[in-house]
Amino acid sequence: MSFESINPATGELLARFAGCTDAELWDRVNVAAVVQKEWALASFAVRAVPMRRVAEILRARAEELAVLMALEMGKPLREGRAEILKSAGACDFYAENAERFLAPREESSDASRSYVRYDSLGVVLAVMPWNFPFWQVFRFIAPQLMAGNGGVLKHASNVPQCALAIEGILREAGFPEHLFSTLLAKASQVPALIAHPLVAGVTLTGSEAAGLAVAVEAARVLKPVVLELGGSDPFIVLKDADIQTAAVVGAASRTLNAGQSCIGAKRFIVDTAVHDVFLEALVSEMSKIVPGSPLDPETGIGPLARMNLRDELHAQVVCALAHGARLELGGLLPEGAGAFYPATVLSGVSANNPVYREEVFGPVAAVIRAEDEADAVRIANDSRFGLGASLWTQCAARAEKWIPRIEAGAVFVNGLVKSDPRLPFGGIKVSGLGRELGVEGIRAFMNVKTVWIR
Repeated sequence: MSFESINPATGELLARFAGCTDAELWDRVNVAAVVQKEWALASFAVRAVPMRRVAEILRARAEELAVLMALEMGKPLREGRAEILKSAGACDFYAENAERFLAPREESSDASRSYVRYDSLGVVLAVMPWNFPFWQVFRFIAPQLMAGNGGVLKHASNVPQCALAIEGILREAGFPEHLFSTLLAKASQVPALIAHPLVAGVTLTGSEAAGLAVAVEAARVLKPVVLELGGSDPFIVLKDADIQTAAVVGAASRTLNAGQSCIGAKRFIVDTAVHDVFLEALVSEMSKIVPGSPLDPETGIGPLARMNLRDELHAQVVCALAHGARLELGGLLPEGAGAFYPATVLSGVSANNPVYREEVFGPVAAVIRAEDEADAVRIANDSRFGLGASLWTQCAARAEKWIPRIEAGAVFVNGLVKSDPRLPFGGIKVSGLGRELGVEGIRAFMNVKTVWIR
């Protein structure tokens, strides 16, 4: 099988790469395991040197790498630059804090001394998506390499150039050869990789179906998993919210990365007292964001990553309209080349509408009317997903009342839901298992070892 890099804005074939054979994948893991054993013995200070160098390289090459993402998966340049700088920040953060996060912890027991230490597990398999082709990988690389683990990457098949660039940056920075390897592997080869005796665990960011498949395979061989899956994040607007600010942020959240973000606002749940004024403001803000070439610095939305993704998104919009939703903005397939889709707003979305339940992975906002704030939170929780939630109110006490009742891995009050290296990231329900980032992220693939000394 070959891997093709195709420009989603033009349909142009950029490059083609040969995939790895099963034997090549097996050998890569074997070699990574040998190198990781030595790496695990290195001090945190030694590990931090190439990690900080990675951050320097990313910053120096931010423009070049942003262009690569624009060409390979359609991300606008300003978003690509921000992604590279965020990845660099994660590298610096873990270079600075890994030793503190993994320091042995003294505990009292019947021993003369007892403590807990954190030892690396080995080589971790990362199965990563295309929507944030650098950030998703670096939020795995930064903590796990600083923790003493190794890594093998099975990236999305449509971003092979990004995947290979990441491996090249690590080598340039001075990480040991083969400690981290990019594997140009098919999805059908992942079960064998998980079962490899020297793969210690697996982390996946992707769809619910992919997460279930990986979880089943990992369970067969009793290996730890971290899964960050889909989301249908609620954007809850209470009657005392700053409506204009909420509309500006809501439009940005729904159109960032052409709406191809697990934590992008998807269901706009609005108290009936302010529903109409918010809907008008949201439509106004969404209408200002127009599609264009991802290489144009003025572009608000680039293309979706593939044509089939655009077709699936449009089918969801057509289905939503057939089930009673009203089209307030967009919703029409544009003419011409490229996987472009306009900013779209649907109103009148009820509980019997499929778009009420589904994850919509594109710049389409579904606006849902709530009777009051309690009903808004009920609707927010009426979902199989539980990744992030945004809550809008100008009353701190009201926010604190509802935060514990919102079923999500993160609640952002009066702000856009985002990931941050300093804070744990992940979901509940079918949005995933475990956490990335923060102290929880670096401990995800560690042997938490009890030591008892008489």
